[in-house]
Amino acid sequence: MKRVMLLFFALTMSCTALFFSPVRAEEMSLAQNCKAVYLCDAKSGQTVYARNETTHLPIASMCKIMTLLLSFEAEEDGKISFEDEVCISERAAGMGGSQVFLEAGGKYLVKDLIESICIASANDSCVAMAETVCGSEELFVKKMNERAEELGMKDTSFSDCTGLPKEGQYSCARDVAVMLRELLKKEKYYSFSKIWMDEMHHSGGRVTQMANTNKLIRNYQGCDSGKTGYTSEAGFCLAASAARGEMRVVSVVIGAPDSKTRFEGVCEMFDYAFANFTSRCVLEEKVLQDAKCEVKGGKQREISVIPARPCYLFANKGEEDKIEIEICMDGVKAPVAVGDRVGEAVIFKNGVESDRIPLLANENSKKNGYFDCIRDLAENWTI
Repeated sequence: MKRVMLLFFALTMSCTALFFSPVRAEEMSLAQNCKAVYLCDAKSGQTVYARNETTHLPIASMCKIMTLLLSFEAEEDGKISFEDEVCISERAAGMGGSQVFLEAGGKYLVKDLIESICIASANDSCVAMAETVCGSEELFVKKMNERAEELGMKDTSFSDCTGLPKEGQYSCARDVAVMLRELLKKEKYYSFSKIWMDEMHHSGGRVTQMANTNKLIRNYQGCDSGKTGYTSEAGFCLAASAARGEMRVVSVVIGAPDSKTRFEGVCEMFDYAFANFTSRCVLEEKVLQDAKCEVKGGKQREISVIPARPCYLFANKGEEDKIEIEICMDGVKAPVAVGDRVGEAVIFKNGVESDRIPLLANENSKKNGYFDCIRDLAENWTI
């Protein structure tokens, strides 16, 4: 479809506090007692701080981030439903480590299995979901690795869906952030990730109490998601996300010496990000005054347009960024209704594309009738 650039302009995004001078990450050591760390903007993936971020390391139960991602994608694709009943296999019920003690042959809802993975890091529920989505854990692990490749996770190899120690399994802090960022795009995930305590109910009235292993859900302002991990090989690990206003960041630590250190390390990186960076609105969700969409064969030949959503860009509070917005229109033919896509706005930050936002019709334009065509001919007639 033909696209025409209608508008191109630049603006400067500067600090609101004129004398603010942010602390630079390279001038300090965040989460220094952890083997590897990574901090980034959740939306753009812009790196804020990193150390040993591509080093291959065991990540324990943070592998379950990919297990959850594939489960939510299967639900989105209609392969499974949260209300589906899952019959638990002997293999799933027999998993060791963290678990909710599912009964072999017992039936549980998909939503309850997913909740137990999010809250209690349940290995038995992970295997049950793997078997539900792909038929076996082996096939599910193959899908995990395929999805990792699609996401550009070049330093990751999965061998199981739980993160229990197994030969050939490793990842890195950067790749963990990549898959958590992808999981954060699933709105339904937050209805599970924010739960602090709940119960898993079994037949015969038996109940398993569950408490969220990510203590920051309760103890850090804005933290609403994440996944812990621990094995003697991996040490204490945590990948978590926190949001304040329009700004969301992802923090990952691998190989902390104890649980307290992993939580402190992630909080330290969160604090650094919120103190030194901001999310600035560069395109509001309102009618664009300087852009009109031409409608071929329409009663209304030009219509106003509006972005489908606002655009916020991650920025250092103490630096200026050159923001360029390119407005492009599709070749639009009547009829056009309010809400129809008619083009897109491409946002560039310092010359690099940062976002693409659909532009929607803000007015209707019906198709020309017979007399409209006669009118157009008359208006364009020259003697």
